Amino acid sequence: MNCASLLVRYRLVLGFFIIALALSGITAFPLQHELDWLTSLLGLKDMTPITAPEGLDRWLVTVREGLRDTNLKYPWLAYGTDWLAFAHLMLAIFFIGPFVKPVRNVWVLWAGLLACGFVLPLALICGPIRGIPFGWRLIDCSFGVFGCVPLFYCLTLTRRMEVAQESKSI
Repeated sequence: MNCASLLVRYRLVLGFFIIALALSGITAFPLQHELDWLTSLLGLKDMTPITAPEGLDRWLVTVREGLRDTNLKYPWLAYGTDWLAFAHLMLAIFFIGPFVKPVRNVWVLWAGLLACGFVLPLALICGPIRGIPFGWRLIDCSFGVFGCVPLFYCLTLTRRMEVAQESKSI
């Protein structure tokens, strides 16, 4: 495969990763509104954590009520999720470097893989401390695992592009 087609494939995959990272950040800003909308869509609008069916429905209603109470009494705590959102957006920007110059900025892919890997211990250690249900922690872990897939693929393509560039210069 020639270098140009490798670059196109690479940019499609990394572009998807950048967009997913940015969307993850953007959706962290309006958590209260998103949960209000989702619980309403699921027919849980008037339910409380006590009256909601067990499982995911109860967890969504519990989180919604927790956000409502917290935002009402301590709105400044939401500033923490604003910073979380900001961090996702800034991380997405860092991946523009390897998007433009893959071989020169391969280190960003490695840093991204490390960040994805560290999602697992964070979720599995801090989750129980914060009372997060095990299933929810597994969902959090999946973001780290699934984030590794496009990054590993991009690393493979980067190596192939590097080899192709080296063989041209010989």
